[in-house]
Amino acid sequence: MRIAIDAMGNDNGPRPIIKGIKMFLEMDRQATVVMVGDRERITQVMIEEGIGLSNHLELVHATQVMEMADKVADLREKRDSSIMRAVEELKNKQVDAMVALGNTAAAVGAATIGLKLITGVRRPGIMIPMPTRTGKPCVIIDMGANTACKPSHIATYGVMASIYSSQVLRVRKPKVGLLNVGEERGKGNSALREAFEMLEQAPVNFIGNVEGGDIFNGSCDVVVCDGFTGNAILKASEALASTMTDWIREALLENWITRVGAVLLQRSLKRMKKRIDYTNYGGAHLLGVNGVCLIGHGRSTPLAVANALRTAGESVTMQVNAMIREHIETMRQSQRFIIATERESE
Repeated sequence: MRIAIDAMGNDNGPRPIIKGIKMFLEMDRQATVVMVGDRERITQVMIEEGIGLSNHLELVHATQVMEMADKVADLREKRDSSIMRAVEELKNKQVDAMVALGNTAAAVGAATIGLKLITGVRRPGIMIPMPTRTGKPCVIIDMGANTACKPSHIATYGVMASIYSSQVLRVRKPKVGLLNVGEERGKGNSALREAFEMLEQAPVNFIGNVEGGDIFNGSCDVVVCDGFTGNAILKASEALASTMTDWIREALLENWITRVGAVLLQRSLKRMKKRIDYTNYGGAHLLGVNGVCLIGHGRSTPLAVANALRTAGESVTMQVNAMIREHIETMRQSQRFIIATERESE
């Protein structure tokens, strides 16, 4: 297993990424990680961290970096950026998967341009697992790649995320819900009503409309929505998790009695933190492109980097992309799907 990673995408430079790679290679001694980025900067950090190049750790030089403030259009001027070079490694089959950190729009744009879309997929979607009350994650798509979704995009997202849930998370017949303002049939705008009808015809276990609370109560395994809504959910959920953690910490440190209680609850609190901490998931899948691509936070910790690399490897092993191609082809052969797609393009 060979995995490329943009070693320049972290907000704090290459160090957290290199530390994360070191953690990952200690967990998986069969994998090879290909770092992409500025050779001089990466080499200096490697020396400081006591890690060297080997059969399991390689380096591909790139002279440019896509900064957080850069736009997708800037990819044209930064063809030798670390993200573009990482995509090239995957496109040319030098690696089996890639991990991109930092500028999400640049990562989506580079992957879409370089890898192209799976036949039948019109827009890629970012999929993220979210913690639930049951302990079993619920995956949400799209979380920001496509803010102006058409009904066929949403239906395709449902198919792709359902495949991931069944193949990687081992959920039997994942329950797919369409995020809406109410559970009743006919709710929402015309695009959501049409997406509802298409999901009914799609090769998924569609349970109908769901509401925001269903993401966390475990009543469904996959939630589909447009990228604008999904990104708002993601940012709000991350902020809420951080705020609740602060509230709990403040309450436990309020006086000596609560401090004693904190000591007694230490193990339970660690389990709770693990469930809500994004670093344990590592990254978000970019589904719909011809290749396994994970997108991570620009502020990813070494643990998040290690888990992103692990998750990328799992997706390759489970042949997620091959399964997506097969199911999307089945979906394309559905007359209802084809008619809807043609109507959208008029």
